[in-house]
Amino acid sequence: MAKQSTHQTRPNAEKNPRRQPTASGEKDAAVNRNASHIYFLLEKFEAGLVLTGTEVKSVRAGKANLKEAYGLIKDGELWLLNCHITPYEHGSYSNHAALRTRKLLVHEEEIRKLSSQTRQKGLTLVPTRMYFKNGKAKIEMALARGKQQWDKRETERRRTADREAREAMARARKQA
Repeated sequence: MAKQSTHQTRPNAEKNPRRQPTASGEKDAAVNRNASHIYFLLEKFEAGLVLTGTEVKSVRAGKANLKEAYGLIKDGELWLLNCHITPYEHGSYSNHAALRTRKLLVHEEEIRKLSSQTRQKGLTLVPTRMYFKNGKAKIEMALARGKQQWDKRETERRRTADREAREAMARARKQA
């Protein structure tokens, strides 16, 4: 009869407990919180991001900003403009430019579809978040239409009403 092992293993052990949450893909590297306030986000899609080595290190450290960034289709390719990635602090002479135009990797069929949609009046491509997936830098882009001032006020009123209703329900549950 074989001797039974008393060795216990953890069922959900992390792959590398010392690795940063941004680098492992558990946490977003950058989020554009202002996008949903300024735009109606109609359709979201994922695109790969072409980065240099020092850019990847800066993004893993959380030094990316998508606030004023936007997408542009030029010559059948998708580009990301005004995305600020802070130069890597330990970089050498080969460090990257902070506001460099970066190429996005998307299938040609998707580019054709986006190209026809962005030609419509008022539609643009806005990045909503940057993250890592299986070690590759990805960016979530949204096809967006700009909000008017009254749209922004209406959205804020709706959020406030929903929040107050949730709080009232929670108070009623506590009293009962």
